[in-house]
Amino acid sequence: MNEEIAKVLSMVQEGKLNTEDASELIQALKEKDRTTGTVKESNYLDKMLKVRVTSEEGDKVTVNLPLRLINVALKTGLNIASAIPESAKYVKDIDVLDVDLILKAIEEELSGQIVDVESQNGDKVSVIIE
Repeated sequence: MNEEIAKVLSMVQEGKLNTEDASELIQALKEKDRTTGTVKESNYLDKMLKVRVTSEEGDKVTVNLPLRLINVALKTGLNIASAIPESAKYVKDIDVLDVDLILKAIEEELSGQIVDVESQNGDKVSVIIE
């Protein structure tokens, strides 16, 4: 879309378009991009983030969360945590489920298994987007 807007602005500079027509074209391009982006985003963000934890002792944890909620919650949590100087000591143990990895997976619209960890004692953690 940026390339198309640059062409419109170039046409204004060359005198091929007046500013009113250029404005209408740019608005139409933005609306088109917003519409296609919303459809794509909507379909992807309707998926679920599934966390599966199985311990060697047989304990099982299954968590299914809407991807849309995860995306907002992680971004909000990171923003809040970065504003609180003492927060580092409270979130230091969250490395098992790498927040940046999950946000990057959402940003790139990945599906399938994005985290697969197995400890030496047989505990397993999986994060899946489906």
